[in-house]
Amino acid sequence: MAVKITRTQSENGTKKVTISAWVKRGKLGASQTICTSFYSTGYYGVLRFTSADQLEFIDYRGSNIMILKTNALFRDTGSWYHVVATFDGTVSSPQAKIYVNGVLQTLANNTNYSQNQSTSWNTDYSFNIGAFNSDEYFSGSLADFYYIQGYSYDASKFGATDSTTGIWKPILNPTINYTSNGTNSCHLKFENAGNLDLDSGGNTLSFSTSGTPTQTQDCPANNFSTLNPADKWGSSTVALTTVLSSGNTQFNTGSNGVKAVIRSSIGVSSGKWYCEIKTVEKSRLWLGVVNSQFFTSSTNNFWTTNLESGFFWYGNGSAVYTSNDVSSSAYGGYDNNNIVMMALDMDNKAWYLGKNGSWLNSGNPESGSSKTGSVTGLSNFGTNPLTNYGEVFFMAGDSSTAGSANTQWNFGNGHFGTTAVSSAGTNASSNGIFEYNVPAGYTALSTKGLNL
Repeated sequence: MAVKITRTQSENGTKKVTISAWVKRGKLGASQTICTSFYSTGYYGVLRFTSADQLEFIDYRGSNIMILKTNALFRDTGSWYHVVATFDGTVSSPQAKIYVNGVLQTLANNTNYSQNQSTSWNTDYSFNIGAFNSDEYFSGSLADFYYIQGYSYDASKFGATDSTTGIWKPILNPTINYTSNGTNSCHLKFENAGNLDLDSGGNTLSFSTSGTPTQTQDCPANNFSTLNPADKWGSSTVALTTVLSSGNTQFNTGSNGVKAVIRSSIGVSSGKWYCEIKTVEKSRLWLGVVNSQFFTSSTNNFWTTNLESGFFWYGNGSAVYTSNDVSSSAYGGYDNNNIVMMALDMDNKAWYLGKNGSWLNSGNPESGSSKTGSVTGLSNFGTNPLTNYGEVFFMAGDSSTAGSANTQWNFGNGHFGTTAVSSAGTNASSNGIFEYNVPAGYTALSTKGLNL
């Protein structure tokens, strides 16, 4: 979805700028802009991911008067990155810098400003967030965006390493002086669902937005699972990232003629987990849970392999299968635009299926070791794929080039695609927003859920 947040800057003479943003990438292998100060293709400043998945910080005025490009590649679509780009042009030897998750980056390209040189970041250009001009749109999620004129801050102003986990985390409400650091400085928190381009900084600037951004529960402080484009298999040369959208929560093979399989970005070996899936198009759809040997078949055809790699509920029928083709019709089928409910109890190695608010086969996800009504409680399946081979993941698949599969996953982010849940159910864990009541003891598949 193409979204651009924009305003026209006022010109000022400051030669210092800091940009700080948390980003979760949704697509790889394409130029995608975090922000730009844009006049024309001949005059602009830009912070973006390149088509090679490097980070690039540029000021181009007929030629590159400043360009930084990282050696590192950033291809993790399941996690948040904290990006800080900064420069101070007032010193005798200006040094622009890029930090990622608090680490100063080594550079493949490193051309810096001359002292007191005029820049594209401090003039009356269009300042755009999420797009270059009308192209290079950012695909994924943005959080806690700062654009600060008049100061050159390093990453420690905005983030710190957690002493327990060792993970880089945001600093809430860092001390930023907006009264003296430039009339264009802003801070977008994206926390007001009715006004996502609200500036919470001291200048209270007005922005306009083209496109329709979607607010999500997914954030740097609580990273929710998505579908993982780096963990998939497909039968076609079509890039499988083209079947993913809405921050990698929608899987739609459409008319691509693709056999495709994809797993969740977070796997689990213990705990109790809940998610929901809207089955927009079920004709060639498989939904299920799989273990870590899922892709070890020589053919990678999950529907015919003899490996005990998972359970699969087929949309064009009324049966649940294991990967060795044993099936059960105890759960019936699902229709287009149903909401499928999945409860995964890894403490008791049980998987429950529901539809449109009701658990199927008299299932009771709260039944513990009795596994009442669970798929793994059925005797005909034999070996339980949840008991061996490491972590277990949620999955979606399209088993034929002749049909299509279209699903919208709610891992707790509160939406199916770009549509918010219509009436949120209860959730005792207070982690995530779902359409239906979350069973007691279960939670969303997220970093907060992993630490509950």
